[in-house]
Order: sequence, then structure tokens, then C-alpha cells
Amino acid sequence: MTFTVLGAVAELERSLIVERTRAGQRNAKLNGKHIGRPRACVNDTEIRSLLDAGNSMSQVAEILGVSAATICRRTQSAEW
Repeated sequence: MTFTVLGAVAELERSLIVERTRAGQRNAKLNGKHIGRPRACVNDTEIRSLLDAGNSMSQVAEILGVSAATICRRTQSAEW
């Protein structure tokens, strides 16, 4: 019976933590804060010029200091 009560208290505490976290994220979003990892700042014209110069996507990524997936995503976007 003791374990059941402790389990119920732990579950209640966990739900309160989740609720507070979501409320904080919601308030931050309403105040215009970005939640999550910051986006990589990469200039598309710079990517294009490096690729046109004959560099591979992985070489361009290394030169610009971003991942190869970022370069691949940028080149596959509709703006490219």
C-alpha cells in the first residue's frame, strides 16, 4: 500500500512538472521567444558559388562550418 501511495504522489508530481514546463513554453512563444536550437546562418548565394566552383556538399559544409545535411536541405528548397 505504501508503494501505491508513493507511486501516485510521484505521478502527480511528474504531471505538475510537465504542466509547468508546457505553460512556460507557451508563455515564451507568446512573448516572441524562439524555442529550440537556433537555425544555422548560411547564405544561399555563398553556397551556390562554392558549389559552382566545384566543391562537394560536404566540402561546402566544412568551409561554412555547418552540417552537410544543412547544405543538402538548402539546395533542395524551392528557393534554390
